[in-house]
Amino acid sequence: MGAPPVAQLRHINKIYGAGDTEVRAVNDLSLTVEAGDYLAVMGASGSGKSTAMNILGCLDRPSSGSYLLQGQPVEGLGDDDLAVLRNRCLGFVFQQFHLLAHLSALENVELPMIYANVPAEERRRRATEALHRVGLGQRLHNRPNQLSGGQQQRVAIARAIINRPALLLADEPTGALDSETTRDVLEIFDQLNGDGMTVVLVTHEHDVAERAGKVLLFRDGRIAN
Repeated sequence: MGAPPVAQLRHINKIYGAGDTEVRAVNDLSLTVEAGDYLAVMGASGSGKSTAMNILGCLDRPSSGSYLLQGQPVEGLGDDDLAVLRNRCLGFVFQQFHLLAHLSALENVELPMIYANVPAEERRRRATEALHRVGLGQRLHNRPNQLSGGQQQRVAIARAIINRPALLLADEPTGALDSETTRDVLEIFDQLNGDGMTVVLVTHEHDVAERAGKVLLFRDGRIAN
């Protein structure tokens, strides 16, 4: 029997408010993400794509429905167990880089491994390798304010992949970058997916979405295509 899908959403609903003020941000959404997929998620503001990503990333809980992450039911887990699952199975890249200003690139990349109780020598070795992989081998000891926007995003990508996540979630990762830097960052995602990493990327830019293997268009809280 083969491995389960990396992520499986089944009849997910996310409802805010009640009665006349009820908003159904996600509406009976079912989605399967297989190992090695590269999916781009598009949709207008309010289409539900960000809410769906937050549920995939265990950053938000659905109002109803089920979510299996690597075959494990997620919706019944407590906050502490969810945090452990996020750190072990998921990597995140955001439009804003969310790097800690007082830490070097190397130290920022080491952070998820500290939470995973990886020994210090192993943390340093793996963080150095990850930064070399994204082309920042000469910038290990620079702090964020000594790096360009594109370089900061590369640090963020290295941090996101450091625990070898089953699923890499990227929410508008090129939204704050110029076109040339965007191409450089997208090439990294291409390489990661080519090496077998599963990627789900939210974007409003068609040229970014075209890099993915499949585009999912969200409308009214569900997939429209």
